[in-house]
Formats: sequence, structure tokens, C-alpha cells
Amino acid sequence: MPTDATGNAKIERKLVAILAADIAGYSALMGADDEATVRDLKANQSVILPMITEHGGRVIDTAGDGILAEFASVLSAVKCALAIQKTMAERNAAADPARRMQFRIGINQGDVVFDDARVYGDGVNIAARLESIADPGSVLISGKVHDEVRGKLDLRFEDLGRQALKNIVDPVPTYRVRGYEAMMPLQNLALPDKPSIAVLSFTNMSGDPDQEFFGDGIAEDVSTELSKLRWLFVIARNSSFTYKGRAIDIKQVSRELGVRYVLEGSVRRAGARARVTAQLIDATTGAHVWADRFDRDLTDIFAVQDEITTAVARAIGPVIVDAERQRAVRKPPESLGAWEAYQRGMWHQSRANPADAELARRFFQRAIDLDPTFVAAHGELAGTITTSAVMHHTMNLDAAVSLAEPLARKALALDANDPISRVALGVAMYIKGDIEGAISEYDRGLALDPNSARALGLKGAALMFLGNYVDGREALSKSVRLSPRDSYLPTRLTNLAAVQYFEKDYAEAAETSRQTLRQFPGNTPSYRWLIASLGQLGKESEAAAVMAIAPPAYDHFARQRPPWMRSVEHEHMLEGLRKAGWHD
Repeated sequence: MPTDATGNAKIERKLVAILAADIAGYSALMGADDEATVRDLKANQSVILPMITEHGGRVIDTAGDGILAEFASVLSAVKCALAIQKTMAERNAAADPARRMQFRIGINQGDVVFDDARVYGDGVNIAARLESIADPGSVLISGKVHDEVRGKLDLRFEDLGRQALKNIVDPVPTYRVRGYEAMMPLQNLALPDKPSIAVLSFTNMSGDPDQEFFGDGIAEDVSTELSKLRWLFVIARNSSFTYKGRAIDIKQVSRELGVRYVLEGSVRRAGARARVTAQLIDATTGAHVWADRFDRDLTDIFAVQDEITTAVARAIGPVIVDAERQRAVRKPPESLGAWEAYQRGMWHQSRANPADAELARRFFQRAIDLDPTFVAAHGELAGTITTSAVMHHTMNLDAAVSLAEPLARKALALDANDPISRVALGVAMYIKGDIEGAISEYDRGLALDPNSARALGLKGAALMFLGNYVDGREALSKSVRLSPRDSYLPTRLTNLAAVQYFEKDYAEAAETSRQTLRQFPGNTPSYRWLIASLGQLGKESEAAAVMAIAPPAYDHFARQRPPWMRSVEHEHMLEGLRKAGWHD
């Protein structure tokens, strides 16, 4: 170690990114079989540790099940963390479920003191504390890391607020890395038995990041209009937009989404003018079917969307006359500013986290303030409110219904044929426990938009809680097929596992839950159905291993029955959990 003029050891400092990782539930794995656990740990380390070097990092420590590494580049540290999680998901897919090892990872950037062997300081301590509160299979980063990587990677970040970490004086801004689930390998999907299409987000060519929402809005509206064509299978927006900002192979999109056609385009906005280009590709062959360019004043932007929709419909089905399109008439908002606010709300809503849900609410409300007759804004505002209550638990259920139901009814008073508002009203009824009323609204929404993965998934869950397991399973399966990369996919897969469980197909319910956790390791409800299924199958040791790594809230609805769940299903669920070793 270098010394100063007096011969004392010289303290050296440097600014680095620190990655801290450990294995969730490691002690429970050791307790079940220490020799197998050590063997598995060494096997995983032999794969993971070289990845740190490959990404420009240096391994500092590997005590026990932990890994501590430093990187000169924050970007490299995050890329390495995602590569580790992807590799572990692939390795766990082939492992005995009771023996799977899931890493929790925390990353921080800070000034550290170092010697030849170790590094010290809050930069290290914060990374370790973030790792300790991370969900199995997830990556948490500090605000400093977020500021460095934001906009540089094709990722989303869920703002968890300022976290009070053990032995750290000031709360630390913390973010969960999201969106890397799309990098996980997916099973190729077969083409449906009718024309099929995915509309990708239109590329922003304006050079202004604040205009990203504009291209999303064009693509969203075209996708919405195409969804009303009954003869066309349209992939939901939340799945097709996962390719945004990535260099993609169109044939890969075809395989992963199971579609023949892909519509892509770009938008360049300058002052009061916009240029929109669009091209339709037969993604199974790579052949271009149709392409065009539209130069318009912004006041004509809604006409451009309609022209693109009509051209695509005719290119895909030239023998189908316009009368057979059965496309509902959409009234565009009077104000372009209202449409822009609405699209910003849609962007935040798609991020599927509590902070963005609140921002989405604000933008939808702004759209309504600018244009009180903007039907879709009323419907989406209602939907975001109920989502905050049911999924994010940031609002009381009764309070959510009291706000959302009047909004949905107002939207339907403006346009009784708006499918978004039909679904939003159905969710409000569902939360109140009026399952039959909810299904009626979902059906009316599906009559208006047969490609609504959201309506199908919600209907499937409602049918399940009425005891109609067969039709519920079918609707949920169709919903997953319509949107195989949706940010809300974990909820649909969770409900699919639930209906399989209620049908007493416990092995299939367990496998669906395992598959969900491989792709979405932080999805708390999947742990509940996996543990209950293992309990029913008599696999207490495997269930104990899962409970050891499950987030604390996995049993939330076990302790408190929600209004939409009948007592018979609730008791059935409790039976499995108790057999697994869970206690009230």
C-alpha cells in the first residue's frame, strides 16, 4: 500500500460503481441440504463471476453467498447486473424448483476508500443495503445510478421513493430496474387463424426527447382503430411497445408476438407541421406490403391516423369491403393539447408502478380540463384510479370506486360505444363485488373492441370468481395470447394459475406460477399460488423453500378476503397455504 511522507499508510479514494449481490433464502437452502447448496453455489459462481470481469468489473469479495464488485462505469455495472439475472433465470428454469437460487442485487455509485484488497465507505454500504431490500431476481439502484443510466438503456425505472436504510444517515432515493424482463427468452408463438398485426411505437425523429409521446400517440391511436376490425388479430399496445428504442429484427418480432404483419413508422414534428411515415411489413418474409408518407398541419393529425388505418386495412384484406370493417366512429378531441396530455398519461400508465400511475392521473385530468368531451381521457382516468387501488394498494378500494365509477359513467354518457370506458365501469363494479355486472360491461367492451386483452383478462378473472372456471381459463389464455409481453402480464398469469388451482389442477397451477416467477421474479401474488399448490401436492419442503424467499406481502389476500372473492375460493386457497405450513 502506498505511504505518505511520514511512512504511514496513505488513504486512497476513488469514485466507482459498487454492485452487491446475494442469494435470497440462502440459509433455508443450507438448512435443507448444505452439501447440495454449496455445490450449486460454486456452479453458479463459476458462471457469474467471469461475467463481472467481462463487463469491466473487479470482484472484491465472495464471502458466503455474497458477491461484491466494483466498476469504473455505472453503465457497465447495470448491464452486468441484468446479464446476471438473465443468466440465472435461464439456469433456474432447468433446476429443481426447491433448489433454485435467485440473486438480489443492489448498485450504488459513491466515493470509496480502498486498499489492495477491499473497499470501504458509504458507497459500499448503500449498495449492500439496497441489495438486502431487493426482491429475489430483481435489481435496485440508487438515485445516483439512476441519474447516470437514465435514457442510456432500454429500461424503465420504478421510483420507490427515499428508502431509510440500516445504518445510513439520510434516506436514499431508490429505483427498481424494470423492462429487462423483455430480454428474457420467450417461446415462439404460432400465427393465429386470421390476419394478425403488431403496431410498433413510431420513432421520434424530432431530436427532442419531450416529443417521444407524440410517436407513441400516433401508433396507439392506429392500433386502437385497427383493434375494431373484427377480422383482424391485433397485439395489445403494452406488448408491441416493449420493442421501443431497440434495434430489432422484424422476423423476431413476428416469432415472439405470433403475428404476420408489423406496422412501423416515424414522426418528425417541426412547429405547426408534422411528417409521419409508415410501412407495413410481412414479418414472416420481410417483404414490404405498403408504405407512405404524410406531411400535414398538426390540426390534421387525426385525419392522418385514419388514413393510415384505412390503408393498412386495405393492404391486409383487399377483398374486404369497408362496410365489413365494423369500425366504431371515434370523435377526436377538439384540442390537440388535450390529446397530447392524454398520450403523456398513457405513457406513464404503461410503466405500471405507483409513482407513474399518479402522474398518469394528473395528465388524464389535464386532458379532461382542456376538453371535457374527451371520452377516452375519462375512461383511462377511471382505469388508473382502480389500478392504484387493486394493484398498487395506494388507495382505499371504496375511495377508488367513488371516484372511478362517476368518471366511467360520464364517459359513457358522452359516447356509449367507447370500449375503454365500458371496461373501466366494469372494474368499478368488480371491486364492489358486483361480478355479474362487471362481466356484462366487459362483454359490451369486447363487442366494441374484440382485441382488448385487458377486457378479456378481466372477464376471465371475474368468471373465475363466479365459479365458472372453464370459461375463465379460456378468457385468460386468450388474453395472454393477445398481449404476450404486456407489463400487466404477471397479473393475468397469476389469475391463470389461480383458476388452475381452483380446478384442482395443482401441478399445472404450480408450473404456471414458476414460469411467471422466472420472467417476473418480483411478482408477489405468484408466490401465494405456488405455495398453496405445493401444499396441495404434499411438497412441504419445496413450499418451505419458496416461503423462505417470498416477499412478506405474498399472503395479503389470505389474511383479508377482497370483495370479489367468494368464501369458497378463499377457503380453498387457505387450505393449500396451511398444508404448506403457513399460519394465520
